[in-house]
Amino acid sequence: MKMMMAGFLQNALRFALAITASPTRQSLYFPPIFLLHPFSSSSTSIAESHSFTVSYLIDSCGLSHKDALSASKSICLKTSEKPDSVLAFFDSHGFSKPQTSKIVKSRPSLLLTSDTDKTLLPKLDFFYSKGVSRPDVAKIVVSNSVILNRSLENQIIPSFNFLKDFFRSDDMAISVVKRFSRVLLFDLHTYLASNINALQEFEVPKSNIAVLLKNHPRSFMVHPNRFREILEKVKEMGFNPSQMKFILATQAMRAVGKSTWERKINLFKGWGWSEEEIQSAFTKFPLCMAYSEDKIMANMDFLVNKMGRDSSLIAQCPVLISLSLEKRIIPRYSVVQVLLSKGLINKDFSLWAVFGSVEKMFRHKFVNCFEDEAPQLMKLYREKIIERPAPRWKS
Repeated sequence: MKMMMAGFLQNALRFALAITASPTRQSLYFPPIFLLHPFSSSSTSIAESHSFTVSYLIDSCGLSHKDALSASKSICLKTSEKPDSVLAFFDSHGFSKPQTSKIVKSRPSLLLTSDTDKTLLPKLDFFYSKGVSRPDVAKIVVSNSVILNRSLENQIIPSFNFLKDFFRSDDMAISVVKRFSRVLLFDLHTYLASNINALQEFEVPKSNIAVLLKNHPRSFMVHPNRFREILEKVKEMGFNPSQMKFILATQAMRAVGKSTWERKINLFKGWGWSEEEIQSAFTKFPLCMAYSEDKIMANMDFLVNKMGRDSSLIAQCPVLISLSLEKRIIPRYSVVQVLLSKGLINKDFSLWAVFGSVEKMFRHKFVNCFEDEAPQLMKLYREKIIERPAPRWKS
């Protein structure tokens, strides 16, 4: 060690003398970088820690190499003691390995938790105390792992109590949390309370507000100014605040941004709908504007191009846009094609009667009634339902 230090000092001195004696490009001496930093144990230690971190994330947490590299930028594991205790904690509470892997991927810093019983357990216990099952608690955490980093006393409990007080029911509050757990993390007064007050000012019945909050809590997570703007627009379009369609229209406009709204208007115009038909369709079934452009295009294409129906008929019955192509429209149309080929039904059959009726009614009117004339119908229909392809879009 003394010899190494002496060598380092000699080279450093030579470097200094070379500069003062003749500061020319030729005479400047730059010692090798390892001489300027003779102790490389620190950099070696860092490299080893990084390698261990990546290996641990892959081998113990189930992350892909790409995800492990990304996660390793925010944590540095020197030993497996803390992360092992965190993984054991999740395992003891019924989290599956894929679920734990998702949590680590989204919040790798949780692996550095010193005392899981003090920091993580109280949050799980809170949900257990409200009657939430272990599998459901796991789903809540996996869907929004940041909840484990928020204050139980200052954030989670006050938010839950607000929901409980509004519904006057723990079970209803739990239902909302299961559907959209991030509702517990938003500022109560900025979003939830303000937007509920806005609906009440528009004289929307509390029962209708409760339906929206229970089924679509995400609708309330918008800036109050934007939310009021939506309520004003919906009212201007002729929706009655006392009716459920006002809530549905609000939900649809909240779900679709301004630019996306314009694109969908143009999409329907591309299918030949007029401004009046678009307005009429939205009034009849507000959620027709909330479905993805891919889904709208897929259903319109099948109904208009495959079946040969006029697009204006879909404007008159816009709920057809919401129906599953693979689960309902295609299987039922296969039955209709057989009936048409045998002349058993009129070619101008009602789209709503075929596709909109409940399953029992459809089978009675279009399958069972023609059992003698077309005995293969039930078998065909069942095959089409069972062998349908996987959906290509999300509603």
